[in-house]
Parts: sequence; structure tokens; C-alpha cells
Amino acid sequence: MMVEKMEFKVEDADAGTRIDKYVSNLIKGKSRSFTQGIIEMGGVLVNGKIKKSNYPVRTGDFICVTIPEPVEMNVKPEKIPLEILYEDADLVVVNKKQGMVVHPASGVYSGTLVNALLDHCSDLSGINGVLRPGIVHRIDKDTSGILVVTKNDNAHNILAHQLKEHSMTRVYYALVEGIVKQDEGVVDAPLGRHPVEKIKMAVVRDGRSAVTRYRVIKRYKAQTLVECILETGRTHQIRVHMAHIGHPVVGDPVYGHKKQRFKLEGQLLHAKKLGFIHPSTNEYVEFESPLPDYFVKVLTILENELKKA
Repeated sequence: MMVEKMEFKVEDADAGTRIDKYVSNLIKGKSRSFTQGIIEMGGVLVNGKIKKSNYPVRTGDFICVTIPEPVEMNVKPEKIPLEILYEDADLVVVNKKQGMVVHPASGVYSGTLVNALLDHCSDLSGINGVLRPGIVHRIDKDTSGILVVTKNDNAHNILAHQLKEHSMTRVYYALVEGIVKQDEGVVDAPLGRHPVEKIKMAVVRDGRSAVTRYRVIKRYKAQTLVECILETGRTHQIRVHMAHIGHPVVGDPVYGHKKQRFKLEGQLLHAKKLGFIHPSTNEYVEFESPLPDYFVKVLTILENELKKA
């Protein structure tokens, strides 16, 4: 594969800048998230060594950036059923099913939400490129619930700004293991790649700021239904934060208990409510989706156990 190599020497004026920001400012036409991806893959070296995205560059640092030649992808529209909660000229609000990947990535190029959306509407924003058209934010494959997708770049920029400024309302319901004693609480713990298992996220000292607020909805015999409100939106945030305080999400194959009582295909985590300022009307809009049937089925079992106790 052809690659492009770029080399820079840090000047005094740039000293202290995060390396992901520094590099993205120098590579024209590439986003900061693109740069962070290259850094994670080891494509950015500082004085011959790999650094994390939050490394502050220093005067005289020699930066070498290797950019792989983009692989031309042809993401095809696919007739996959979608549950559309709302749609207009600017955006589509979708209730994603558990098991559906949001957008194509390495090894997964079909059956995604993007494939379904391209069949449903051809006018999606192009800011995130051919693999992620219209995608402003994501939820995990095995997390169900609400997503907003944009149809034009203006709507995308406005909603992405709200996401960055943490002004979007994002409420999740999670069934977690154990009895959560506090009626409500806050988990404020930075997240980053697990130091050993790179496919996992973890609470790490030099990670990115991550804040999750939670409130108990119902306590069962050995589980608790909680409402989680995201103040930030890091990868696997709720799943890692709840596991961090000793209450992993029921059914979570990565951060949860190895022995699972219920026959589930993934974690019981649902993006229940999403609210934002509409990019055209400037009015606040909010959407909500019911818990999926498999989630309700487990809650019904737990309710019946409480009654028998």
C-alpha cells in the first residue's frame, strides 16, 4: 500500500499543544479524529517513539507522520428495515436495534446502519467521509436506542458542535449487576485504551475526561435498573464507568460478569432519550424510544421474583 510521509519540527509557538491537535492543524483536509486514529495505529512518531494523543509537543520535537493511502470503499445501499422516529430535510432520528453496527469499519462493510440509511435516503452529510456519511455520534453494536443522522453538512456541523459542548441530552437505561446503594451519583473518571487489552477501554490516569451521572429507577433482588446521563461521550463510557464502581451492565461480554444468568446477545443498555437544538428551527426537540422486548422480558422476570420474595 502506498503511504505518504510528512515530517515536522516543533517551533516555540506550538510548544504545549496536544499532538493530535498539532498534527491535524498541519495535515490539511483531515479531521482531529482522523489524526487520533493514525496516532493509535502508531503512524505518528515523536523523536522516533510512539506517543498518546494527549502528549504535549515540545520545542524541537521531531514529528514523523505516516498516512496510509486511503482504500477506496464503495459502501452500498442495502434494504435493511429501519425504525424511523422522525425525519425532515436536515436529519433522521433512528431507533437502532441491538446487534447492528453503526457504520462500516475494518472487516464490517455491510449490514450496518449506514448501509440501510443509504438505501433510505441518498442525501447524507459527507463530513465524515464515505464510511460514515451523516454519522454525528455512535452507540455500540449491542447497545440499542436513538441516534440522530444528518442529511447535510450544515446540520452536521451544528449538531457536532452541540455534542462537543455537551449540550445534547443523552439518557440511557441500563440494568446493572448488584444493588446500587446510592439513589443517585456521578462517576467522574478519565477513560482511555486499556494498557494491556487494546480492544478494551479503561479508567486510566491520563485518559480523556469522562463524566456519567446515574439515578436508580428500581432495585431488584440482585440487579438495579439505572438511568445514566452522559455529560461526555467516550467509547464504552457507561459500560466502563458502571463496571468501575462495581456494577457492570448485565449481559456485557467485555466488562461484565463471565457467568451470565440470562441468555442475552449483548448488554442491557438502551439509548432511551435524545434531545438537541434543531439546526434549522433553533428549537429544542426531544425524542424517546421504549425499551426493547428482550430488555422488558428480563425486567418482568425480576419483577416477578420480587413479588414472590
